[in-house]
Amino acid sequence: MAFLDYVLDPPSYGWRDKNGDFSKPTSGQIMKEFFSRLNIFKTRKNWLPVLSWLKVLCLLPFFVLFVTKYFSWWALVAGFVYGMVFLGTHGTIWYHRYCTHGAYTFRNNFWKFVTRNLVLSVIPEEIYVVSHQVHHAKSDEPGDPYYAQGGFLYCFLADVNHQPIAKNLSEKDYDQVLTIMRYSGVKSNSYKQYQHWGSVAHPVGTILHWILNWSFWITVFYLVGGMGLVCGIFAGAFIWAVGVRTFNYEGHGKGKDMRRDGVDFNKDDMSINQVWPGYVAGEWHNNHHLFPRSARSGFLPYQLDLAWCYIKFMHIIGGVSEYRDSKAQFYKDYHQPYLAAKAASGNKKKLANPEAVIVP
Repeated sequence: MAFLDYVLDPPSYGWRDKNGDFSKPTSGQIMKEFFSRLNIFKTRKNWLPVLSWLKVLCLLPFFVLFVTKYFSWWALVAGFVYGMVFLGTHGTIWYHRYCTHGAYTFRNNFWKFVTRNLVLSVIPEEIYVVSHQVHHAKSDEPGDPYYAQGGFLYCFLADVNHQPIAKNLSEKDYDQVLTIMRYSGVKSNSYKQYQHWGSVAHPVGTILHWILNWSFWITVFYLVGGMGLVCGIFAGAFIWAVGVRTFNYEGHGKGKDMRRDGVDFNKDDMSINQVWPGYVAGEWHNNHHLFPRSARSGFLPYQLDLAWCYIKFMHIIGGVSEYRDSKAQFYKDYHQPYLAAKAASGNKKKLANPEAVIVP
């Protein structure tokens, strides 16, 4: 088996059935798996999925306080923009293009630290990075941790059910995981510590980073706008933290082929370019699957890419030393041939139906 076939901890219902086809679980099976993997008393190795959802639950009281006590329209707008744009774009900048794909290089650790902590820490890097490599290798096929044909719940709870790394890797395989995680900023466990905790990250360092990150940003938001702004921002973060778990289901056509000619040029999987994730987070998903290591994925003129704007700005001021930009290759290999084929097809239609040509 290839490394990416077994690097993730398989769910109890498996990736494939005995015939080798996709093993689609029922909603009951998904929920049973979800709560089993959140049972910290069953095994300490469940700690990272527990932490992932604990962060979401810790955002919930701020949402309740905002709605019941601190509501204001300006804080609502601030929270909406922060959640949809700041957290969404940061997810693309940090987790997606840097930690997973190494699409650009920081000049030094200072700029890496700043970028990592540019917003509230919500998603553990380890949950995202390793599984996303598997997603690209097995996109829209069994073994994809958020395979859209598994249904909404299959994707929504994937961070617990499908994305954690396997707990029984050999030392050689664990070293390969560390290579995948090399950009993440996470201080890695030794192999012996991995065997104890079942993860690359150590709970002490991970929880300490969370506490310090949130403490800093609560202080900043409070000094700027008081408790109302704190609750508004955290409420927006809560909505984003829940909503982002729906992205890969939507971004792969909900299990259907929703690709459009002239918009979605990657035909190897069901990924699609969506306007909303594109504009608020720079996540032009079909383009990204076409060129996963590109620091830019908004290639066409209307495809605003705020994540690329940040990376380019950092390059201008010296925070980023180099990056990959596949825009020129996209136009050469895909867009220009598409326009040429479209023009040729139109000319053939005119020649086949000369009466349709209007002569002045």
